[in-house]
Amino acid sequence: MKKILFLTGTRADFGKLKPLINAVAHHPAFEYEIFATGMHLLARYGNTLGELYKAGFEHVFPCFNQDSTNSADMDMVLANTVRGLGHFVRERRPDLIVVHGDRLEALAGAIVGAFNNILVAHVEGGEVSGTIDELIRHAVSKLSHVHFVANDEARRRLIQLGERPQHVFVIGSPDIDVMLSPELPALETVRQKYAIPFSAYGIFLYHPVTTELNKLEQHIQESVAALKRSGVDFVVIYPNNDIGSATILHELETLAGNPHFRLLPSMRFEYFLTLLKNAQVIVGNSSAGIREAPVYCVPTINLGTRQKNRFSYPTIVNIGEERADIAAALRQLSHHPDPCREFGLGDSARRFLDILCQDSFWNIPQQKQFQDMPAPERPPTA
Repeated sequence: MKKILFLTGTRADFGKLKPLINAVAHHPAFEYEIFATGMHLLARYGNTLGELYKAGFEHVFPCFNQDSTNSADMDMVLANTVRGLGHFVRERRPDLIVVHGDRLEALAGAIVGAFNNILVAHVEGGEVSGTIDELIRHAVSKLSHVHFVANDEARRRLIQLGERPQHVFVIGSPDIDVMLSPELPALETVRQKYAIPFSAYGIFLYHPVTTELNKLEQHIQESVAALKRSGVDFVVIYPNNDIGSATILHELETLAGNPHFRLLPSMRFEYFLTLLKNAQVIVGNSSAGIREAPVYCVPTINLGTRQKNRFSYPTIVNIGEERADIAAALRQLSHHPDPCREFGLGDSARRFLDILCQDSFWNIPQQKQFQDMPAPERPPTA
């Protein structure tokens, strides 16, 4: 049996990886393990480690890489993750490490795999975004041996980065599998579980932009002020734990006790999807507004530069963090009748498993070489 290790550090990447883990867990040729770290173990962000067990996964190995006092020191958190994961893989020796996206935990997984001659698979590489996330994502791709991407555009970017075309597989975005599942909880179940009093609501989800920390306080203050004046009821979900999150949390605390807002540290992924599916709008700078909301035809007011140059769709409005602009956008939401299918059709787990079942996959070498693109033709000389 091939042993496959999945690395997760946040509620978001676990939601993306969950369909792939399920596929592996139910196949007789594979065994899975989950290395859980990062936000999963922090009480301030909902202690979401329990969600892994609630999902039915037993082979979970928790590892603290930080606490609430040093969450801002990303270089130290990266070092802690490399150290903890390095000890783990040398003891357990997986055949494949699967990482997702652009978080520092994914970078740690790619580093440990590369240094220990273990095959590394990167899920959803080849994307673009703002802040430091894009740098991390491309670094993870260069340290990985094989890629499972969302679409042909992402595949093209990885080939442009020098990755071998035969090692870049288009499977779609795995969370689409969950989004289109008929097994999502009912909205009323979600409202009861999280004590959400609103039948009509928006979602606010705002993360730090680590390259614009000098503007963060002003940006979050402007955003929250616009929401307060909008007259719209909002479910507000805490940010990730990047540097600057304390500034955002401090401003969100001003909403406590306001009857138009329900603050939540975190949500189970399936419950969040039901909440999103039935929302009037999602406001903020989360990738959920870019990737998931258009699948449900939910309007997005995307704030600032965190998702700069990412996917565009008629339901997405891109504006700055200025209260007047946010207020105007809330009054004129962009609707579109057709759900987005740019990132898959809900069969990513099947595609992923089909590739793992090919003997050729396990013959992919750990030694990588840069794949040059064809040289442009020279114009004829006179």
